[in-house]
Amino acid sequence: MSRHVVIVGAGPAGLAAAEHALRAGARVTVLDQAETPGGQYHRMSPEDYAARHGGPEFDRRRRMLAHPRCRWWPGSTVWAFDRAERRVHLLRGQSDGGGRQRLTLVPDALILATGAYDRTLPFPGWELPGVYTAGAAQALAKGERVAIGRRVLVAGAGPFLLPVAESLLGVGAEVVAVLEANPLSTVRKGWSSRPWRLAAHVGKASELAWYAATLARHRVPYRLGRTVIEARGADRVREVVTAGVRADWSIIHGTERTYEVDAVCVGHGFVPQPELAVAAGCALDGGFVRVDGAQRTTVDGVFAAGEITGIGGAVTAAAEGAVAGHAAAGGAPPPALIRARDRALAFAGRLAKAHPIGPAWRGWLREDTIVCRCEETTYGELTRAAGDAACPGSHALKLGTRAGLGPCQGRMCGPAVSELCGGTERHHRPIAQPIRLGELAARTEGESE
Repeated sequence: MSRHVVIVGAGPAGLAAAEHALRAGARVTVLDQAETPGGQYHRMSPEDYAARHGGPEFDRRRRMLAHPRCRWWPGSTVWAFDRAERRVHLLRGQSDGGGRQRLTLVPDALILATGAYDRTLPFPGWELPGVYTAGAAQALAKGERVAIGRRVLVAGAGPFLLPVAESLLGVGAEVVAVLEANPLSTVRKGWSSRPWRLAAHVGKASELAWYAATLARHRVPYRLGRTVIEARGADRVREVVTAGVRADWSIIHGTERTYEVDAVCVGHGFVPQPELAVAAGCALDGGFVRVDGAQRTTVDGVFAAGEITGIGGAVTAAAEGAVAGHAAAGGAPPPALIRARDRALAFAGRLAKAHPIGPAWRGWLREDTIVCRCEETTYGELTRAAGDAACPGSHALKLGTRAGLGPCQGRMCGPAVSELCGGTERHHRPIAQPIRLGELAARTEGESE
């Protein structure tokens, strides 16, 4: 009997994993919280989705999810993984609705492709209404055709700022500037090393040229070595202060400039969503799930692919997913898949070197700057607690300051708190996703092998 592979996440990594697991003869169940497949990368409005549904990519995706050996379960939240019984616990139904169905699965192999979310570094005023993450701004623009403001500044680090700016322009917003915090010397050094190897990524160059042409057509300035250091306003953001920064992201005083805006979009790369991997007992390296050459984690039968193993973009995620899908189905991944994955990982390495996070960003902060927005924990409170010898360790720090214990459970502030306080610890939580007490107490309605 063919192996049953359960895939959590239907972004580029999860869809590639499903496709190649099916090719290798496995039975596949694909789970995702969203109602449509594709993840953030393929997000679009219902109208655009309907218009493009007949295209080659959407036709291929539809055929794959309709395969007789594939089950596509949208609106599915995986909230726990029982290590002893190797049982996946999930809820099916709208996350903000009642009456969700509680189910379990016991797969032969589990592939985690849960992706990543925005990393945003705190700065004075970042808690004001009108300050958005890059991912949220793009999701509203692509999924709902809604602009976050009339005059928007886009700032942070990494090439993701470019498609975000394009999405905002596409829904009628005026993008006053796009600011990349890393200076030209850093970006050039990251991309110019062994330039002959970039020939394998010519598609990325044409994509970059497209974004550059779009910004030029709308007369949107693109500035390197500059970032947002403060947002101001009483009821919402009304203006932002930007400044030039050095390679380590320390502020160059005297270069400050103020922009009048009604929204600001900030993104400093991404951080993985490893909660389910941690619940499964997978080892992490620097916050990312550790995998071998076949995308196996340190837990037998559990594989990982995409941004939870390292930030590399959609192409890298899909390449890793292809390898994971084939391996999870019980076969040795073909050499061609391994080579494609390794080329994609090399590109991801260049990306990380060209757009790093400068260690001196904490110089933007003031004593009263809020770091944890849920609990309103300030930078001053964090530094005092971190220096208190009577309360050592990250657990005591959280209990003492409440940082990371609010509704978002550290998804917004966690990386910043860890870096500011010198900790990288990830605590195991038996419940990896929010679940109502009534749902937790309810009996399982069904079980599927």
